[in-house]
Amino acid sequence: MRALVALLGVLLFTGCQSTNSLSGKNDPKYPWWELVFIEPDYMKVWVEDSSVQDINNKVFFRAGGGNAAGGEPEDGKESARGWGEVGGTGIPVAGAGLPKRIFVRWQSLAEPQTYRAWVDIPEEARQLMVSSTNQRCPQTPEKTARYMASIYLGLAPGGVVKVWVRDSCRVAIEVARTQAEVEPLGPDQGKSGGRYAYPISEKSKRYVERFGIPYGSW
Repeated sequence: MRALVALLGVLLFTGCQSTNSLSGKNDPKYPWWELVFIEPDYMKVWVEDSSVQDINNKVFFRAGGGNAAGGEPEDGKESARGWGEVGGTGIPVAGAGLPKRIFVRWQSLAEPQTYRAWVDIPEEARQLMVSSTNQRCPQTPEKTARYMASIYLGLAPGGVVKVWVRDSCRVAIEVARTQAEVEPLGPDQGKSGGRYAYPISEKSKRYVERFGIPYGSW
């Protein structure tokens, strides 16, 4: 009996050690999260405006805008079809709690068209954002947890919006998808006389002329 109790004690202690070794609560981290906009290859995007409503129902206007992260690999392949690697540098949303909803209005320059959408962020995404900075990856327990939680909004022609967050192993997990509506006022809400932010590059133009825009692949 004593041997059984001792064995259970050892197993419990070992389990606690294993759990504690993955804790990243004391690892260095930023007190905010970042918002990152991404685009399919060649499908250039200009983000006019974005806002965040956090779980405390506080709204943070003009959370970020400008160019989205994407590429122009010129490898002769239809690389705009689907999503490539999810990544890029974002904008810290300082002072905000975890996101409840995110608004984005953007110009899809390859079409061209202007879209707007509110995206609901599920609880699963918020849990992953928290765990990514508070728990180390089981495969690399010697590495610290992520310094900052990230949420990625993929913006594609046709008004497709996809959302990813990273888990504790830095793997991008898709957590939401929505369909945006066309902005009836056009680019810059009609203030630019119908002009878009800038013309697409020659690389993007050649790609679209060769392969077209792969609607339905996102």
